[in-house]
Amino acid sequence: MAIAVLPEHTPTGLLIAGRWTDATGQLPVQDPATQRTLAMVGDASVDDALAAVTAAAAAFPAWAARPARERAEVLRTAFELMTAELEDCARLIVLENGKAWNDAMAEARYAADFLRWFSEEAVRIEGGFRDAPAGDKTIITDHRPAGVAYLITPWNFPAAMATRKLAPALAAGCTTVLKPAEATPLTALWIAEVLRRVGVPDGTVNVITTSQPGPVSEAVLADPRVSTLSFTGSTPVGKLLLAQTAQRALTSSMELGGNAPFLVLEGADVEAAIAGAMVAKMRNGGAACTAANRFYVHASVAEAFNSGFRAALSELQVGPGIDRTNDLGAMVSLEERDKITSLLDTAAEEGGEVAACSTAPEHGAFLAPHLVTGVEHGSVLTRHEVFGPVVPIVVYEAQDEVIRMANDTEYGLISYVFGPDPGTGIAVARQLESGMVAIDRGMISDAAAPFGGMKESGIGREGGFHGIHEFLETRYLGVSL
Repeated sequence: MAIAVLPEHTPTGLLIAGRWTDATGQLPVQDPATQRTLAMVGDASVDDALAAVTAAAAAFPAWAARPARERAEVLRTAFELMTAELEDCARLIVLENGKAWNDAMAEARYAADFLRWFSEEAVRIEGGFRDAPAGDKTIITDHRPAGVAYLITPWNFPAAMATRKLAPALAAGCTTVLKPAEATPLTALWIAEVLRRVGVPDGTVNVITTSQPGPVSEAVLADPRVSTLSFTGSTPVGKLLLAQTAQRALTSSMELGGNAPFLVLEGADVEAAIAGAMVAKMRNGGAACTAANRFYVHASVAEAFNSGFRAALSELQVGPGIDRTNDLGAMVSLEERDKITSLLDTAAEEGGEVAACSTAPEHGAFLAPHLVTGVEHGSVLTRHEVFGPVVPIVVYEAQDEVIRMANDTEYGLISYVFGPDPGTGIAVARQLESGMVAIDRGMISDAAAPFGGMKESGIGREGGFHGIHEFLETRYLGVSL
């Protein structure tokens, strides 16, 4: 039985074929700020997962045949309903994820915007029509929905990652099976209920929550009725899933880990860089794949940057996100918090000067922001995605040196550059091996922009004009005309 009062329209079962159903087992969802159980949700078995695939496969022909305008109107109506109930969504995010209220509201708005953006993109899928160079035929290209899409989302953005996948899949004409993270399923269930309330046909959206993600995903991906996978999560898990999809040559899109460098160049505006760093690092308490993970600061501005950043961090108030005055909430679990403190211990052993810049409650999965100076490139904090409020600072002298260090990673999701002028920032950005670069900004995520990385940070793009094409198959027709 739920201990906390959840928002209205928060289901706890499995959504299969348009009905909320009970699973044989249940799994608890905890509030990381209080360590209390929020709710018991359905714990899907492999059979439950395959039932969801059956429902999605049965619903696919009719949904794919619906005019694009009708699919668009469903998504637009979902955007309007979600926007009207943003505080309910934010409350769920805070309760199960732990993040601060302002971060949760920002995520809820961002999540809703994917519904709006892809409602607009549903009617803008372009084809092609041209004469063949040999003059013997006309080349026509169009796009068709891929089929049943399996969607796997992480715990750090439980609303935005769900809509960033559901919205383009539905806009393209696909039907879906969504598996949210075990730690944060309630937000995804609530979003599925929003879609159900606005008239998404039965079986078009199915949601399974499970404590057995490995066997469940393996069974789903082996099912010939599943046509594509979209995954957001860690690189090691992504590689395992890719190995499974390879058995069927299944198309996949992957948004994986990051190790984002934050470059402060010689001559940069220090105050602007600090303001940008606060957003790039502290958004979501640092638990974001886009979070600045390692800071490279030119020696000429290092002292001013370090002291100013330390002062800004010291003003942050850490506590339960449900208290709207707090700036930083809890980590998603005690295990996640302890993983970060272990990295801090290793950094101190390596010679880094570790300093807590604020205080955190003793009870719950809280962690104060930490600044670590005297960090060497190649040390633990520059090699691991910390996923928390930890700021390691490396001081450098030469621009070619900092570009080399920034690129010295297997990841390539996003980089940040603060320079003396936009031209210098762009020149450096073009030398960085990452799919996205923020120049003189602490955040660039946008539903209208292509989100994705290079190297081991992923395959494909989400959002923007590109996002819907992850759920479409291109078809060529050669016609004698």
